Amino acid sequence: MSESESEFHPGTHPITVVGDSLSAAGEHARVAAIIVTFNRLAKLPKTLETVRAQTHGCEWVVVVNNASTDGTREYLDGLDDPRLVVLHLDENLGGAGGFEHGMAHGINLGADYVWIMDDDCYPDPSALEILLEQRDTASQKLGREVPFACSLVKYIDGSLCEMNNPITTWDWPRAYLAGAKSLLVVECTFVSVLVPRWAIEEQGLPLGEYFIWFDDKEYTKRLTRAYGPGIISLDSEVVHDMGVNAGVNYREVDESNVWKFEKGARNQASYRLRNEGRLSYLLYYRRLFREMREGKVAKPVRKRMFRALKAARSFDPKPRFPDDARYRR
Repeated sequence: MSESESEFHPGTHPITVVGDSLSAAGEHARVAAIIVTFNRLAKLPKTLETVRAQTHGCEWVVVVNNASTDGTREYLDGLDDPRLVVLHLDENLGGAGGFEHGMAHGINLGADYVWIMDDDCYPDPSALEILLEQRDTASQKLGREVPFACSLVKYIDGSLCEMNNPITTWDWPRAYLAGAKSLLVVECTFVSVLVPRWAIEEQGLPLGEYFIWFDDKEYTKRLTRAYGPGIISLDSEVVHDMGVNAGVNYREVDESNVWKFEKGARNQASYRLRNEGRLSYLLYYRRLFREMREGKVAKPVRKRMFRALKAARSFDPKPRFPDDARYRR
């Protein structure tokens, strides 16, 4: 059985019938865009420009500044936009901690939806409007509330962004054949993802302890387990201005990037062990061993990766919720 087939089996998870909908109608929805940034002042202004130019305007644009040291604080403090809400964190909590705080703040401001993205994401003008419309349409066609909707992510040259491919379900065309311009997905990355308020209030926030990598996959998988798959809206497009268009490849771990890879390995191994069982954990362990051997990864780097896999056995963070006092500021 493939990974996507094992994620969701219709009839085994609670769903919300659209006739008793918990979601605000897309065209009237109050949306808080959530942008997490760290030392990316060269790209952040374009992200803000494209977010503020949406055909469905955001009620709030929440920027979480992860203790940047490149002038980001001064830049943000100098902007004059009543929609802009800036959270200057005292320390860098990573993408995971940034999204945890930003999403909580968006909900506490009163948003019906949060729209989350990195600081090098440039959405097309209608990206948000289409996400809202397609989430509504897919919910109506499928007879259940869709818990998240993501955009089609392109690289700067118009090709597919390798890092941001969502994982489809075994029945991925179901919503498309019912009349929605979207496909069913069980997980995606935090590069233009729309999440309704009710899902966050019921299932909590991303796991800030992850710091970086797999926090987005864990979160969207969590929503899928609770409510069924989300969607990728094919007409909602964004550009991800990454330095190199490449996905995660354990053959390329080295001293310069191992700090990211070891956190990702710890996070994914922990998830697999607790949600998919020991066999899934061991298969992941074997995959890392094989790929690092094929890539002739240096022995000291391999040791750090294996320590991360071992650490996963006791690493078990739990989700927090927006009403936690730490998010009231």
